[in-house]
Amino acid sequence: MKLKDQVAVVTGAGRNIGEEIAKLFAAEGAKVAVIDMDRSRAERVMGAIRGTGGVGELFIGDVSKGSDVAEMVDAIIDRFGRIDILVNNVAISDNKHIFDITEEEWDRVLAVTLKSQFLMGKHVGLQMARQDTGGRIVNIGSTSGFMGRSRAVAYSAAKGGVANLTRAMAAQLAPHKIRVNAIVPNKIGSPVGKDEFDPTRPVPNMAKRPGQPQEAANLS
Repeated sequence: MKLKDQVAVVTGAGRNIGEEIAKLFAAEGAKVAVIDMDRSRAERVMGAIRGTGGVGELFIGDVSKGSDVAEMVDAIIDRFGRIDILVNNVAISDNKHIFDITEEEWDRVLAVTLKSQFLMGKHVGLQMARQDTGGRIVNIGSTSGFMGRSRAVAYSAAKGGVANLTRAMAAQLAPHKIRVNAIVPNKIGSPVGKDEFDPTRPVPNMAKRPGQPQEAANLS
């Protein structure tokens, strides 16, 4: 077990990529903090983890709010004593043209998709620095952050921010032996952009097929 006795935190762990990462980490021996706003989804993932002998705990909160993040990180430390790995996975999309999106919708997409990674990175990174044993942070990005999507202006902007946030975090946290990297998938197993996906259209990658959530999890 590669992650035996390590403590991993996964946001947006109730479905798709986050779910597969949480289950994979548990299978590799990690104690997993499953974070999601949807209790029923998170409980289903926790059931799968415990059903295979894994160890985990459910934490419900809004990672776009600093107060929620601070409380959850404190609760995770109370439960497990430390944090070794953070996966910033949670995201939402707008699927809207710039002419149609409201200011409130823009703010919410940026808060959940980008601000959450800043807040989790800040609070968990500080905890890792205090532990003085290093750590690992993985931010889930998107190809939309590099190419932009014609029907998701806020999501594209947020994921572009994730790319540079990851670079800045890597530079700032390296002296604390904390590695920060990003995984950059393209519409893998997620409702984000699902309505834009044409199953009859050739997929422009070497595998000639869409990626699967498990494959993104294996990269983490």
